[in-house]
Amino acid sequence: MRQLLLLRHAKSSWDDPGLPDHARPLNARGRRAAAAMAQAMRDLGLAPDIVLVSSARRTLQTLEALTPFEGGALVEPMESLYLAPWPQLLEAIRAAAPTARSLLLIGHNPGLHELALALAGPAASGNPSGNPSGSPSGNPGGDLQRLAEGYPTGALAEFTIASGWSELEPGGGRLVRFLAPRDLLPAEQPA
Repeated sequence: MRQLLLLRHAKSSWDDPGLPDHARPLNARGRRAAAAMAQAMRDLGLAPDIVLVSSARRTLQTLEALTPFEGGALVEPMESLYLAPWPQLLEAIRAAAPTARSLLLIGHNPGLHELALALAGPAASGNPSGNPSGSPSGNPGGDLQRLAEGYPTGALAEFTIASGWSELEPGGGRLVRFLAPRDLLPAEQPA
């Protein structure tokens, strides 16, 4: 079994309207969320062998918050992942080294959300468990429902993959957990 981790970059700043989208950094909330996700990943023992990351500043800063990974990881910043549609993200995963057991892809919506839904297959379009609670992690039925509803900034989807990377197809993943920053951080106080 292989492990695929799909992480949407943390919340980015819109403070400088003249800054190109590719150059937007994380805002303070995004930095806190990325740090909380890094701790959650360590607590869960999620340590990828390979990291594929969009070349955008906000994805690279999200990666910075996660590192170092236990055992090290091969990190590949890729221009082709910037705002890529889901089939392009899937192709990047398919090109991963066959010896890698765990892969982390850090990217953008809507492509990342659409990829997660495609990998989960038809189960992600409804609530297969009949559990309306949508509880965080440890409840794949509730997590599938939450995934179907959206993919917030800083959220992580963990899938198990039975095939090799090069054979990965839509429907080829089983969602293990879906974590969002709101599961990890206390609610933000209004200003």
